[in-house]
Amino acid sequence: MTDLLQQLSDDDREQAKECSMPDWLDPMLAKLTHDAFASEDWLYERKLDGERVIAYIDDDGEVRLCSRNQKLLNDSYPELETALAEQAPPGSIFDGEVVALNDDDVSDFQRLQARMNVSNREEACNSNVAVYFYLFDCLYIAGHDLCQCTLRGRKKVLREALAWNEPLRFTQHRNEHGIDYFKDACDKGWEGLIAKKADSNYAHSRSPNWLKFKCLMQQEFVICGFTEPEGERIGFGALLLGFYRDDALVYAGQVGTGFDDDMLEQLEQKLTSIERKSSPFDDAEPDDSRITFVTPKLVCEVAFTEWTSEEKLRHPRFQGLRRDKEPKDVHKEIAEQVADL
Repeated sequence: MTDLLQQLSDDDREQAKECSMPDWLDPMLAKLTHDAFASEDWLYERKLDGERVIAYIDDDGEVRLCSRNQKLLNDSYPELETALAEQAPPGSIFDGEVVALNDDDVSDFQRLQARMNVSNREEACNSNVAVYFYLFDCLYIAGHDLCQCTLRGRKKVLREALAWNEPLRFTQHRNEHGIDYFKDACDKGWEGLIAKKADSNYAHSRSPNWLKFKCLMQQEFVICGFTEPEGERIGFGALLLGFYRDDALVYAGQVGTGFDDDMLEQLEQKLTSIERKSSPFDDAEPDDSRITFVTPKLVCEVAFTEWTSEEKLRHPRFQGLRRDKEPKDVHKEIAEQVADL
């Protein structure tokens, strides 16, 4: 096992901290930028549209799959638990993204909903939706915390640490050619790229050393209410969306597309159980008698073309529910200017 540390440079081995395996490490998060760039100092990875998962394999080989808000996900992805138990070294922590792929080999968050919403392990095992775990970082291995090592060094260790049999996949990257890769990603229908500074350590927070280049605007919103359905539509008409600015819940508009009948029925049941009479918004809300407000407990993913000058979404489309982010942590994503980093 200690041979894995030989993948590190001398400088990185000095930064590898010998310690007991931690029970939890906060994941590193990327900042949004609209300024795609190319640099020999950065690596560029495919941005996957799935569920962020931190995998913990203890000294006895027991596997814990955890969301970024520390929910245990083993029952949703039992085949990933089995694969890690067979392929990963005991006493290790890996970071990655669980995805379902469409026919064009593009990660599809709506397709993944079928696995995220399973009620038990047996249902997940019988699902016809295959999932893959794209691993992109190694945080702990061989009795050492690697978070202060460089990204390039951690990825070398990761590459050698597993057998890479399906459904585990190594997240490939490109060096330097960020702009060309970004254009290629958008042409292929990907969500975008993640640019990562090659010599950066692993920060347990949102960091400018990881940057998101998005082909499409997409982020999480809090569900704050719904409108009545019209015509032959079942369930509800549209969802009222919001985000938090400091402690204030701000209205961001409505989304009425992107739902199939199953999702309309499932969401209606969830929404009716949390109805409330008063508005949860701290700013002005829509004046519409057809609106039913709900307690802001549910978080969803929404794609859209842009923000309006009034901070409302233009052409929004529902992508699915998220269970890996708490409502109070949902904020409007503000793009970073690369020149200021």
